[in-house]
Amino acid sequence: MPRKLLLPYKSVFSHFRAPQGLHDTLAMNAARSGYRVFSANSTAASTELAKKITERLGAELGKSVVYQETNGETRVEIKESVRGQDIFIIQTIPRDVNTAVMELLIMAYALKTSCARNIIGVIPYFPYSKQSKMRKRGSIVCKLLASMLAKAGLTHIITMDLHQKEIQGFFSFPVDNLRASPFLLQYIQEEIPDYRNAVIVAKSPGAAKRAQSYAERLRLGLAVIHGEAQCTEQDMDDGRHSPPMLKNATVHPGLELPLMMAKEKPPITVVGDVGGRIAIIVDDIIDDVESFVAAAEILKERGAYKIFVMATHGLLSADAPRLIEESSIDEVVVTNTVPHEVQKLQCPKIKTVDISLILSEAIRRIHNGESMAYLFRNITVDD
Repeated sequence: MPRKLLLPYKSVFSHFRAPQGLHDTLAMNAARSGYRVFSANSTAASTELAKKITERLGAELGKSVVYQETNGETRVEIKESVRGQDIFIIQTIPRDVNTAVMELLIMAYALKTSCARNIIGVIPYFPYSKQSKMRKRGSIVCKLLASMLAKAGLTHIITMDLHQKEIQGFFSFPVDNLRASPFLLQYIQEEIPDYRNAVIVAKSPGAAKRAQSYAERLRLGLAVIHGEAQCTEQDMDDGRHSPPMLKNATVHPGLELPLMMAKEKPPITVVGDVGGRIAIIVDDIIDDVESFVAAAEILKERGAYKIFVMATHGLLSADAPRLIEESSIDEVVVTNTVPHEVQKLQCPKIKTVDISLILSEAIRRIHNGESMAYLFRNITVDD
């Protein structure tokens, strides 16, 4: 039987010719890879923001399936190729926070294993942002979530009005913390006819910086409610009394420290004149509304004839719609960073401001490698 002639590697393919135009197509794809926008939510109500963003971008929402199996596990299936592309995952946080977090993590990991070039999370309201400080025998859960997102494959995050700006330091990748204040300021100017007779109110001293920023931009007065009855975040145990002191413990005479006097809240006072004025309370999150309702009652007693509440993230948990409807608050204005259509049906006082414009512009600029400075015009470090 004659022996076959084994040709060298180069001679086997020496006569292969690529189809006409294939080299040009490959070069074009290598030079300019595309981008896709996906929604990681499994509920239709939570995908509204993603649809608005893609409409502004003139793009289609990426093909994927996100659902919960009968045993409660989350499953994500990517239905199109994402190799070498910039992928933006839009994830709004509904009431089921933990499910939303798992949806985001699993989708990011699925895109990572599908060879996406960059995976950017668009998370307007960052969950667990209130747990960004050490509590007694607790943990900094926000830091844990940041580590999980990096491990899952995210390379960048776009968020809005973080509860604490220091949260950006928890991440090992870039974080763009956008601001909703331009949209809320525009709402005040356009939807409150006599806003010139208004005063910006901080419902606690901790919110004074945000209120001062609004007051300076609108050229309005500022008022601060001091001596609030509820327990604030600053008053919670932070671990300094752990481990507990031993009753019979001996202390070296040279180590005796001065004893700090216990805090005592003063009577509730309003620093600033609100009599005969419109009171506009500003904050970043409105979740449990008891403190806002109490502040509205105080302002009403001091002579304010209209009371508005402006916040970026309208979580409006528990029976917040009912409490708002029965309170002295005339209107609650929040953005659509968090879905709250059900709460709006329960309480007509709740109004929504759309912030999809700035999110879509941030996506466009990041993909094109443009500067983000335009989105932070006239915003200082303290804002």
